[in-house]
Amino acid sequence: MNEHLPSPRAALKLLFETGCSTRVVEHCKAVAGLAVRIAKTCKEKGLNVDTQLIQIGALLHDIGRSKTHSVDHAIIGAEIARSLGLPEPIVSIIERHVGGGLTAKEAKELGWPAKSYLPETLEEKIVNYADKLIEGSRTVPIKRTIRKLSKELGETHSSIKRVKKLHEEFSCLIGDFNAHSHTA
Repeated sequence: MNEHLPSPRAALKLLFETGCSTRVVEHCKAVAGLAVRIAKTCKEKGLNVDTQLIQIGALLHDIGRSKTHSVDHAIIGAEIARSLGLPEPIVSIIERHVGGGLTAKEAKELGWPAKSYLPETLEEKIVNYADKLIEGSRTVPIKRTIRKLSKELGETHSSIKRVKKLHEEFSCLIGDFNAHSHTA
């Protein structure tokens, strides 16, 4: 499957060619770096994880920001990825990286195709989680992300519960990765 994945250099080129700003590209590089470190830690714990898929998926997760900075960047990014002929696992990472993912009902309310956008595979979860630990191109504590989401969406929004669940899941799998991360 990985023979169809673009190289990291080709993925970065795609970001620029589609119109992503340098700031977005730097964010994607930071998310990819953290996601790969999380993936390697998962591998050390004996989990089967595709590090190359994670790296390329993380590099391309915000490709939709070339067109919009709204929550729709995920669905627009997936459309861009499909139009570029990127493999479906990459498209899924892009579609499922916002918040802690979206249910079919939430997607329908946003005017998206009514299907689940919840991260399912370990690779999708790792990119989603790494994205929540990077603000701009700096590593931030998960609590900061949760506070920010609470302000934007309201403290009882289901995305906040899902981000917390994702953090708990990774804390159980690999320990509190956030505590070991150094601010870039």
